[in-house]
Amino acid sequence: MDLWVREARIFKYGSGVGTNFSSIRGESEKLSGGGYSSGLMSFLKIGDRAAGAIKSGGTTRRAAKMVCLDLDHPEIESFVNWKVEEEKKVAALIAAGYSSDYEGEAYRTVSGQNSNNSVRVPNSFFKALEEGGNWDLIGRTNGKPVKSIPAEKLWNDISFAAWACADPGMQYDTTINEWHTCPEGGRINASNPCSEYMFLDNTACNLASINLAHFFDPQTLVFDVKGFEHACRIWTVVLEISVLMAQFPSKEVAQLSYDYRTLGLGYANLGSMLMVAGIPYDSDKARAIGGSITAIMTGTAYSTSAEMAKELGTFKKYEENKKHMLRVMRNHRYAAYNNDSYEGLEITPKGIDPKFCPDYLLSAACNAWIRQLNLVRNMDIVMLKTTVIAPTGTIGLVMDCDTTGIEPDFALVKFKKLSGGGYFKIINQGVPAALRNLGYKEHEIEAIVNYAKGAATLNGAPHINFDSLAAKGFTQDELEKIDKSLLAAFEIGFVFNQWSLGEECLNRLGFKAEQYSSPDFNLLRAIGFTRQQIAEANEYICGTMTVEGAPYLKEEHYEIFDCANKCGQKGQRYIHAHGHIKMMAAAQPFLSGAISKTINLPNEATVEEIKDCYELSWKLALKANALYRDGCKLSQPLSTNRLIVRKIN
Repeated sequence: MDLWVREARIFKYGSGVGTNFSSIRGESEKLSGGGYSSGLMSFLKIGDRAAGAIKSGGTTRRAAKMVCLDLDHPEIESFVNWKVEEEKKVAALIAAGYSSDYEGEAYRTVSGQNSNNSVRVPNSFFKALEEGGNWDLIGRTNGKPVKSIPAEKLWNDISFAAWACADPGMQYDTTINEWHTCPEGGRINASNPCSEYMFLDNTACNLASINLAHFFDPQTLVFDVKGFEHACRIWTVVLEISVLMAQFPSKEVAQLSYDYRTLGLGYANLGSMLMVAGIPYDSDKARAIGGSITAIMTGTAYSTSAEMAKELGTFKKYEENKKHMLRVMRNHRYAAYNNDSYEGLEITPKGIDPKFCPDYLLSAACNAWIRQLNLVRNMDIVMLKTTVIAPTGTIGLVMDCDTTGIEPDFALVKFKKLSGGGYFKIINQGVPAALRNLGYKEHEIEAIVNYAKGAATLNGAPHINFDSLAAKGFTQDELEKIDKSLLAAFEIGFVFNQWSLGEECLNRLGFKAEQYSSPDFNLLRAIGFTRQQIAEANEYICGTMTVEGAPYLKEEHYEIFDCANKCGQKGQRYIHAHGHIKMMAAAQPFLSGAISKTINLPNEATVEEIKDCYELSWKLALKANALYRDGCKLSQPLSTNRLIVRKIN
């Protein structure tokens, strides 16, 4: 049980861990001392409970844990359906009156809630699927098939499980290992919790993300390549120093991290930068820009590594892996030049399309890899893995990012659920800048923005305002309290209740406790406002959460403001899942590691669409894919107004 001890240390200090459990015997496999194994799932449930007992970094943040399993494990079917069955139990507990909150008793009671689960899928499985063949499950002790199941059935189970509860995710094992820079040290078997760091067992890396918006001029619409390259150089050096400063949970992890010196440089706010530039996220131009910036980042990081190697020497395991590293470097360069001369790849990636990439970015991307390969020929490399794209979740807010990692915006206006309880309202700050760049006048911009986010005040609101409420008997202090609360309100009705106003106020207005304690009590209706009046006031105060239908905004510009989800009650547009996947495919050929990203699908998405997304990701040479169908879990951390209203009603 040394693994649980090491995981506990990792969680305690705020880090995450990923493990491939495929070496554990399947249930009913024979033990060397007699008897039969209790199986994989029993061990996974122990680890899940251990992770649930430890708050990451000693705070309210949950432990970050990835559980991977090879697709040929004897218990793959149970693993795939694990969370599906547990979600059914959660639903039953919620129906019995337990809280649906993710930190509540219902979710704490069931297993499997403290990890992300992923299956490791080789190319051979997709071949079996295409041919309508069977898939063998292999015993862990003798290496022989213990069961053969139709590949299509397993594919259906995986897709249904992802549709029902967002797990398991997919990790494309063949592609991952074909881009492996150090196979002499072993295979890549797993990833970190968010799937961006993929390397040898018992290794680790520190992450850093650069805010792309800081290098983009919203007036000239030009990306500062030189400044970005300088930032990449500085942060490569900083991360290299951090390897020496880091503390590790075990001797093995410390030793291999020193031997291989893996880094995790990435970026954030790509989605917001594209919006400000007036470029739709789901467009060829956006993908060309995303690919070129990623190429510049990784090429610059490796060039910096080569320069450092001249002074410090290479990482310890360089010579035995040199030919593999140079092959992978050449493949990065081929992608920059959109050249199909890839080496050692069954599935070739999409390079930068010169038809859609601004000339200065394309030139910088190609030059970054010319410079890198020239340096490597003469100086070798000090660290082997330099770049990933991390999720930059809550930390992205501290970085002043509207969008995380490589993501588009989740919604123009959204509500972040805090682990310790409560919500706060997040509004995309790039919308006004984008509108200016599209030529809108200031009064038009103000009208469009207020249409989306609302005025957040009673002042000037139709029907429900300072004057009308004062006439109903509200005091000045109560009105000021209401007005202040509207800044974070989902809907105005959420502010008009006994918890916000207090019983003294409601009693003075003539209501008894049995009235305002009823779950059906609506104060605004009770004091005489009609549903239509409430709806009109709500739209003015809290906004529509979308720009669709906004005054002055041209329909031809709607796609620039498309988000991962439909926005608000009125919004109908959203970025198709293929748009997410294609953006990932544009960046992946230029990354040492992988991409942490959630592919968002609407609630009405089908199981067939899940299959389509997973298969497209494989065909476009992604290393991993995680899907989330809106509302598929009974509790989720990031919501639009549409979801919250559905949940409360």
